[in-house]
Amino acid sequence: MEEETKESIEESLLLPEKRSKEGREGIARTWWEFTQEAKRLAYIAGPMVVTTIALYLLLVISNMMVGHLGELALSSAAIAISLCNVTGISLLNGMASALETLCGQAYGAQQYRKVGNQVYGAMFSLILVALIVSLVWINMERLLILIGQDPTIAHEAGKFTLWLIPTLFAYAIFQPLSRYLQVQSLTIPMLVSSCVTLLLHMPLCWFLVFKSGLRNVGGALAVSISNWLNVIFLLLYFKNSSACAKTRVPISMELFQGIGEFFRFAIPSSIMICLQWWSYEIVILLSGLLSNPQLETSVLSVCLTTISTLYAIPYGLSAAVSTRVSNELGAGRPQAARIAAHSVMILAVIELFVVSGTLFATRQILGYSYSNEKEVVDYVSNMAPLVCLSVIVDGLQGVLSGVARGCGWQHIGAYVNLSALYLCGVPVAAIMGLWLQLNARGLWLGIQAGAILQTVLLSLVTSCTNWEKQASQARERIFEERTSVENTLALCVTKASVWNLRFDVHHGLFDDETMI
Repeated sequence: MEEETKESIEESLLLPEKRSKEGREGIARTWWEFTQEAKRLAYIAGPMVVTTIALYLLLVISNMMVGHLGELALSSAAIAISLCNVTGISLLNGMASALETLCGQAYGAQQYRKVGNQVYGAMFSLILVALIVSLVWINMERLLILIGQDPTIAHEAGKFTLWLIPTLFAYAIFQPLSRYLQVQSLTIPMLVSSCVTLLLHMPLCWFLVFKSGLRNVGGALAVSISNWLNVIFLLLYFKNSSACAKTRVPISMELFQGIGEFFRFAIPSSIMICLQWWSYEIVILLSGLLSNPQLETSVLSVCLTTISTLYAIPYGLSAAVSTRVSNELGAGRPQAARIAAHSVMILAVIELFVVSGTLFATRQILGYSYSNEKEVVDYVSNMAPLVCLSVIVDGLQGVLSGVARGCGWQHIGAYVNLSALYLCGVPVAAIMGLWLQLNARGLWLGIQAGAILQTVLLSLVTSCTNWEKQASQARERIFEERTSVENTLALCVTKASVWNLRFDVHHGLFDDETMI
């Protein structure tokens, strides 16, 4: 008895030291998990950032070269590109995001054949959507005249849009193909392909705009050719690379089996992304109703271009966490998915504060990147703190949206974006900008109020996630189709056996005793 008491006393004396040791081991283990996950995320995110910027520059370079042809060419090209982004590119990009859930989770579950068939099904579906959208683009001139644009600008913008139609079909193939590579963490090929495409685009665009006689439509043709070159490069990699051997399947009728499931995720995915994209376009349109529309619209365009360019970094992190979360949920590892979500938030916060701090420090010279007019430069400098806030808020919501896509919450994201941006952000922007006459500052504050609410709601959804349940649902969804196919085959075999038995009995091959 005395020995037991003595041992318990010694154990109680050593307990604080034991707990301290366990605490240090726990901290070391947590830090190790974070650093390992951060490396995985950076490996995916880094190339995605460069890829996004390179593809974005295709349009920027074409717009810049066309701008040297005159004011009419510049304004018509800018309007055409803006409307094409809103009516087509954003839609295809949003729908393709469904593959981040479907292919990402299937790849994590090692259902490689399903990955390939889902990509083929998505390409087929997006080509059909592109056909419908192309009808709108063909009638872009009439549409612009209908909404009150100058007929001369509408005519030039309509011609520019017609030559961009091949880009639409290139995107219909590129978007699923890029998601296919992304979910397998094969982002280096996209990096190389996009950079080579950008290098080829510059001399091609210069030749088509200034030397071929095509003038402004040469810029649109250069964009179309460059996007198809990018697609061809990636298709060649897909066809010949051993890294794609597991998921590369022959095209067959199986691609139609997953189309229904694809649209079930693609529709809310497109709504989620398009609502986000369109909200800023609405703010630009509202700026045209202000007292000095030319100045206000110019300043808001500068702000929007700045955050769109800087958004490439959180977009890369968003793509990375979507891949990591979907892979781990598909593999049935909810704890690893949770670590990926928490790790990317830490990386995002560090990156966003560095970028926004740099932007704020250079606010006095930011305006000179876009204009030499003192009035515009000073206005942009005054708007810089709000732009810094936008960089942080949009970056956080972008990363949280990546977590949502990895889990398959696109429908929740659509509801969040609708309520936050259109029931709060756009109305508040209109009230502050037009009614309270705060001009561009009021419009920007209003849309940021919606963005902040959007980020808060997505944060609440992410923090309340039951990761074990998400992993279970992912596994059920992945193997549901396989189970149904197996049941169908079993039913066919059973029916065939019954018919064979009836045939044998009918022809006297079995007598009653044998059957008994």
